[in-house]
Order: sequence, then structure tokens, then C-alpha cells
Amino acid sequence: MAELVRRTARGTGRFLTAHGLFLAALAGAVALRWIAILGFPWIFWFGDSRTYLNAAIQFAPDDLRPSGYSVFLWALRPFESWTVVLAVQHALGALTGVMVYAIVWRGLRTGRPRWRPWAPGLVATLVTLPVLYDAYQIQLEHMLMSDGLFTFLLTAGVTLVLWRRRTSWWAAAPAGLALGAAAMVRSVGLPLIAVVLFCMLLRRAGWRALVSVVAGVAVPLLLYLHWFHGTWGVHTFTKSDQIWMYGRVVDFARCDVIKPRPELEVFCMDRVPPRPRVPARAYQAMWTSDTPFRHFPEDKRSVRANELAGEFVKEAIAKQPGDYLNVVVRDTLRAFEWKREDYPTPWTVAQYDFPVGASQSDMQRLYLDWYTNGRPVIHRVVEPQGAWMRDYQHTFYLRGPFLGVYMLVGLAGVLLRVRRLGGPVLLPWGIALALLVVPAATADFDYRYLLPCIPFAVLAAGLTLAREPRTVAHAPARSGPEAAGEPEAADEPETSEGVEAVGEPEHEGQRA
Repeated sequence: MAELVRRTARGTGRFLTAHGLFLAALAGAVALRWIAILGFPWIFWFGDSRTYLNAAIQFAPDDLRPSGYSVFLWALRPFESWTVVLAVQHALGALTGVMVYAIVWRGLRTGRPRWRPWAPGLVATLVTLPVLYDAYQIQLEHMLMSDGLFTFLLTAGVTLVLWRRRTSWWAAAPAGLALGAAAMVRSVGLPLIAVVLFCMLLRRAGWRALVSVVAGVAVPLLLYLHWFHGTWGVHTFTKSDQIWMYGRVVDFARCDVIKPRPELEVFCMDRVPPRPRVPARAYQAMWTSDTPFRHFPEDKRSVRANELAGEFVKEAIAKQPGDYLNVVVRDTLRAFEWKREDYPTPWTVAQYDFPVGASQSDMQRLYLDWYTNGRPVIHRVVEPQGAWMRDYQHTFYLRGPFLGVYMLVGLAGVLLRVRRLGGPVLLPWGIALALLVVPAATADFDYRYLLPCIPFAVLAAGLTLAREPRTVAHAPARSGPEAAGEPEAADEPETSEGVEAVGEPEHEGQRA
């Protein structure tokens, strides 16, 4: 019994030495989220919230946006509590940080075996802080929006792929499920699946792992297609894919250059004067009374409007490719600016701040109460917790230049591993880059779109510090008293015949 106690004490001591700092950081991040729930006991409303909530209550896919987040809300509806929804969303945000820490710690621990036991935990904790403590991330988790769930699912899929240097099929299948589910939460997840598969091919993941990922991805996608067909009669994910792309090209499209046919001239927003308080032309074209979709009976939900908008988009990009590239680069670089600007509109940016008071409309209250089956919802700010979160948000968030530093460190990690085709750094760095560029290329810039990029940018930077895995040579078996008395090494790397961990240590006498 005494020996068991001593072993338990030693094991606990080793665990706290390795992870104690992160556990303290995680406790602080959880406390911040709990303060947010206490100060703002209702969920924040955004422009897209009505769509998600309506699909959840009726359990029918929306034709404008993917409804994976609505399925999440539907699953939590039996609790009839927005506090439960908030708690789960904040928990997913904290777990995203845990996954980033786990991958970085594992890479450093196995890739830097001569480091002190506490050193990998220290570095991994510092890398993970932007995920756990960014005030805008915490505020977004408090919104009736899909971004937090999307980031969690995408991080889970990447974590499973990266957990071993050579992804096993049993990890690849749930990774595919997570990635497919993420794509059904936000459509930007669809091209990210291609990024994951491409990086797995470069890392020689093996055909079993690739088939398992594809099979896993196919399950939620096919289920969603079947669900969508049952409601709308077509096998697709939305009926408005070209409408959002129109919002992108309207920023530069000039009809005197495009010369569209008469039926497309309704989309010529260059003939409409810009609005002084609307910096983003995409917002003016999509959400104000100037929108060309007002000419269609079903507005943006019109199938004909989607078809014509797609035709206009193709002509605009084909005849003004340089202008298209210019706006994509411009809006991608907005992510690295020091100060947040009032873009796309001042009132949009204001929705990303913890509010001074509750300001739901009657329609919003109706939907929120409908979700809880009439159970009362508190619509007020509780002080001083509300003031604490507002003061915290003024200072503690990841500014654009620091995000740029993380991206540059990750890029250096890819270039340093160019002979290994980027190694494990390429996947998170590629995901981060895609999350920056794809919205700028297909919709418009929004500060909300930056937050899912942060976990992957810091993950790539953290893995840059890990040494590259090398093939482990088989040592001849030893026998006798010397071998019998040899202690077993912790986290011993597997041989080249097995599956290697991320950042596996290099030993003397090994050859690449």
C-alpha cells in the first residue's frame, strides 16, 4: 500500500511538473468564460442567428447557409436553456485550446527529449494562450453563431491527423467525420478537406488512412445531402453559393469592361453611389435596399437569382482578373493590421463587443423564447461581471501583427522542412492560410473570419520548434542482468516499422 502511494505521488508530481502551468492557464480561461456567462446570461444575436435558430426549431435545412450548427442547437434543445448552450459553446472553445496544447506538447516532448520535463509544457502553454484568452474568441463563443463549433470540429480533425506522423486508419476515420461535420457547419470547410488530403498525401499517410478519411468525410456530407433533398428536392448543400461570390466581385466589377448581357445588368452596382457609412461594397450589395436581389420574387433565396449572379461572377473574374486578385490580396492583408477598422460596417464591428446593455428586438426575444419552449430568458447585463469582460476585451486579444508573426514562424517551419515537404507544420499552416484567403476570395473580409485561423497559426508556430522525426534503427536485443535492470523509457518512440509520433526524437547513430 505504501509503495502504491509513493508511486501515485511520484506520478502526480511528474504530471504536474509537465502540465501544471497549462492546467493553471486552462483554469483561468474557464473562469473567464464563466464570468462571461454570469455577466451576460443570454446568448448574443447576430444577423445570421435567425436562420440558424429557425432551422433548429423546425429541424429543416436552410437553403441559404449550411445548417450543421442548427443540428447542434436542435440536439441541445431538450435542455430548454440558453445557459446550457452557452456552457457547451464555451467548453468547446476551451477544448480547442487543449487540443492545440496537446499536439504542440507532444511534438516538443518527443522531438526535444533533452529538454527539462517542464520545458515543453511551458512553450506549449505560451503558444496556446491566444486560443484560450483572446477576448473576441470568448465573445464569439457567446454568440448564436456557428464559428465556435466549426473551429472545434476542424481542430479535432487536424489533431487526429497529426497525432501520429503516419496517420493510422482508426484515427483517420473519426478525423474525416469531424472534417465533414465542420464543412456542414460552415461551407469554408469544404476546401479545407482538400487541404488535409493534400498534406496527408505529401506526408505519405498511406492509402488506408486516406480511404478512411474520405469515408469519414462522406458520412456527414451524404447524410446532409439526403436531408437537404428531403426538404428542397435537390441534392446540394445550399441554393445560394453564387450569391455570396457575387458579394466579392461587386467590389471591383465594372460593367463598361464586362459588358454583360441585358438580363445581368441588374447586378451592375458600379452604377449605384456608395453609401457613406457602409465601407464594404459587398455589404451594400447584399444587405441594403440597393441590393439587386430585390428585383427577384424570393430575394437572395431565388434559384434564378443564384444562376444569374453566378454568370455575372464568371464574367467579372474572366474580364478583370487583376482587379479580382487585388481585392483578395487587400482583404487578406487586413488581417494583419494593428487597429480594428469599422469594416464591413460600424454596426457589424460593434456586435463583436461585449455590450453595455441588452438590446434584443421583439422578434429576437420571440425566437429565443420559442427555442426554450417559453421558459424565461434573462435579458439584462449583470454587473460587475459585465464590466469586467468589457474592460478585459479592450486589451486582451490577438492583434493583427502578432497573427502575422505566428504565420511567419509557421512559414519558416515549412521552409526549414522543405526536404520533408513541410513536415507536420505544413498542415496547420496550410489550414491557417486557407482560412485567411478563402473568405477574402469568396465573400468579403470580416473580423469574425479571423478567429478560426488562430488555433492553426499558433499550432504551426509551435510545431516549428519541434525537431523533425527520423527513422529509428532497430537496436539488437540485449539479455542478461544489464538488460533486466534497465529502466523503461517514458514515451519511447516507435520504430520505423510502426507509427511514429509527431516530432519523434533523433538518436545518435541514426540516419535520415
